[in-house]
Amino acid sequence: MPKLYLQSLGCNKNLVDSEIMLGRLENYELCDEPQNADVLIVNTCGFIKSAKIESVNVILSLHEQRKDNSVLVVTGCLMQRYKDELVKELPEVDLFTGVGDYDKIDEIIFKKVNLFSNSTYLQNEQSKRLITGSKTHAFIKIAEGCNQNCSFCAIPSFKGRLKSRSIKSIISELESLITKGYFDFSFIAQDTSSYLFDEGQKDGLIKLIKAVEKLEGVKSARILYLYPTSVSKALIEKIIASKVFVNYFDMPLQHINDDMLKIMKRGTNKKALLELLKLMRSAKDSFLRTGFIVGHPHENEAEFNELCEFIKEFDFDRISIFGYSKEEDTRAFSLPQVPSKIINKRLKIIEKIVDQSLEKSFAKEVGKTRQVVITGQSSEGEFFIAGKDLRWDREIDGEILINESLCGKLELGKIYECKITQSLDKKLIATALKEL
Repeated sequence: MPKLYLQSLGCNKNLVDSEIMLGRLENYELCDEPQNADVLIVNTCGFIKSAKIESVNVILSLHEQRKDNSVLVVTGCLMQRYKDELVKELPEVDLFTGVGDYDKIDEIIFKKVNLFSNSTYLQNEQSKRLITGSKTHAFIKIAEGCNQNCSFCAIPSFKGRLKSRSIKSIISELESLITKGYFDFSFIAQDTSSYLFDEGQKDGLIKLIKAVEKLEGVKSARILYLYPTSVSKALIEKIIASKVFVNYFDMPLQHINDDMLKIMKRGTNKKALLELLKLMRSAKDSFLRTGFIVGHPHENEAEFNELCEFIKEFDFDRISIFGYSKEEDTRAFSLPQVPSKIINKRLKIIEKIVDQSLEKSFAKEVGKTRQVVITGQSSEGEFFIAGKDLRWDREIDGEILINESLCGKLELGKIYECKITQSLDKKLIATALKEL
């Protein structure tokens, strides 16, 4: 059996696409050593400059490691965005394809031809997929593309406009995964809260939530990448009322100053954002994740300071910070740029504030009892068992280290009631009380 090595870069939406390719290449044996692979695939990210650099470096590194007569395939967002340039500049690569043909990867390799379809690939009931990284959790992509016009983002230029999967297709995938033992799901898209807007339905995500709630076997679910202008109060209230969907609210704000929100083409203002955030925070055991961009064109010191003060004052559980990246095919590309030295200076300032905010979030968990799913041996070694708060998304929200069990040996994939006993360096220490 030929061997396959696949490296998926960037976001979890890319990971789903990589899993689609693995589903099509089921006749290959997966391997962890690129030098042993007959076929090597890199699913690239082309979102911002740092991601583009990482993608190219991985491609060149794999080329140096691979054996003679192996096939190196490059696919994904970077290839779609810069296909003409990269085909010319990367003679090390054997085959190229973009974001429209993940379900044809077997044909591409067999026929040894490049393929760039005009449309973005969208899953359906016939899509094969091999889930990686977990036996209990899966990411479910519900749409592709984006109709928003954020000044800093090039995604619509290479992913296209919003295209939603049907509810029937999503439910069919969930039913299949439940029979395989999966019970924890994260629903993702570029703009998840606009689901079915392309079909003229403004309550599409609420309809999907209702359909998911009818399934037996879904123990927890969460929605990622909510967009402020497509999130309704009715949607938030539906999530809060749900017995299946946890009160996990992931809404990248990007900024809080009204002038900056306008320049960034976010379609909202501080007052409207605060109303949504306060409603989210009112939910029992709510968990709020957000992200901000520092150094976007026209951001001055006063606006930056307002952002810093906002992060200090509002109780976020997790925060991602990005330095502005000047990207072609974006509205902000031609605007007067903030010097990189100033961006880096602001990043150092705001990262300290974010660290303090995260420490506060972890500390407030001490003494609380949480439902925790066992994920395996911890990053701290054999003395701890690793777990994930059932509210959290996979990997990005942290790790719970269980150092004591009052209910015997803990089993991988099982859910336990755990008491948080300590917060240490952005990790939680816990005691397992009983199996749920």
